[in-house]
Amino acid sequence: MTPSPDKPRSRRKFREFPHIGWREWVSLPDLGVDFIKAKIDTGARTSSIHAYEIEPFERDGEQYVRFELHPVQRNTKETIRTEAKLLEYRRVTSSNGHQSSRPVIVTNVRLLDQVWPIELTLANRDTMGFRMLLGRESIRDRFLIDAGRSHLGGVPEAMRKSPSKKKSPKPSDKKSS
Repeated sequence: MTPSPDKPRSRRKFREFPHIGWREWVSLPDLGVDFIKAKIDTGARTSSIHAYEIEPFERDGEQYVRFELHPVQRNTKETIRTEAKLLEYRRVTSSNGHQSSRPVIVTNVRLLDQVWPIELTLANRDTMGFRMLLGRESIRDRFLIDAGRSHLGGVPEAMRKSPSKKKSPKPSDKKSS
């Protein structure tokens, strides 16, 4: 017997999905991005990444886009210049209601032990809190989200903060006698 489309999925199937937090470190191997912090955003249908200097071009009769990105939040010194085949331009409505036409690419994403293709819009996210959003279409039927936790997939070694050095006490203004 086939379950009706309006019935919820079995709990057993959901329990088998790996858990991720509301933010995770992911990699984009096709774009040369070893790690980037992504906000898991179930309110966004499509995933998005901060990109600038976006230049469409043609290669062998196919449309491509070349762009730059800063994979580390609040760091504009580390820049990756990359390119990808252009899927299409898509009209996107931002969270504040502004509509724009954005280039869309398909690229592989890695999270936990999984690698799969996602659609990714290129947008200027310089003023946003995260360089990347992982939208609901990209994680559907792959993960369960624990909204109270972060980085369940771990933190890349390069991004781990070193133990803070203890500050030496300030010299006293009083002279010893």
